[in-house]
Amino acid sequence: MPTYETLLTDVRNGVLTITMNRPDVYNALNEAMKKELNDAFKEAEKNAEVRCIVLRGAGQKAFCSGQDLKEHQGKKRSLKESLQKSYNPLIRRMRGIEKPVIGMINGVAAGAGLSLALACDLRIMSDSAKLIEVFVRIALVPDSGSHWFLPRLVGMARAFEYATLGDDVAAVEAERVGLVNRVVPAADLEKETIALATRMAAGPTRTIGLIKRTLNKAQTSSLDELLDYEATIQEIASNTDDHREGVTAFLEKRKAEFAGR
Repeated sequence: MPTYETLLTDVRNGVLTITMNRPDVYNALNEAMKKELNDAFKEAEKNAEVRCIVLRGAGQKAFCSGQDLKEHQGKKRSLKESLQKSYNPLIRRMRGIEKPVIGMINGVAAGAGLSLALACDLRIMSDSAKLIEVFVRIALVPDSGSHWFLPRLVGMARAFEYATLGDDVAAVEAERVGLVNRVVPAADLEKETIALATRMAAGPTRTIGLIKRTLNKAQTSSLDELLDYEATIQEIASNTDDHREGVTAFLEKRKAEFAGR
């Protein structure tokens, strides 16, 4: 992986950890970080060594606090242009990459930072962290996909509540309503996240990518359309090396050794 100004990257046991590294400003997203996040996911997509991705924030206080409002203070700019240039391509890349992405929510995730967390496939949250759809506090609407993710995760009424009130969502509530997959003590967050990521990376990651593709497709398909699509994807999966290894291992009564292809 390249060296970045605002990110730290590390690849171990098939797991790429991307750390948003601006802890002094709660890992707020400036122009450099948005560009580098797009590049890091692009590099991860084509790097065969990377089989699972963990996205986290540096320090103990924040996953990501959203857009760095000070960067453009006093300057007139188009938020539509900013979204179309930086944020939207990043969200599309995170959802489209056929490798599992785990959000390690170590602190506050607010605004576009929460959208980044919601774009991950799985979320593990510290018991001291919180989520905030903070946009309404400055009279903006949620962006970077939050209108799409929220109602699919928690239903329309609760999505409306979070978006229009902008209240803090504590970890216990986030887990209860399905915003995150699990909550763990802050001291165990990194260990638990890396353990899950390592398990995912050792799995049939080509198949996991196909599952992600099909779940994405399911969000906009009728049942009839999806049944046909599943049949096509299953044909692809049945021709992978990992499928052949899985069947052989089952018949030989041993643990499968998947290669991600």
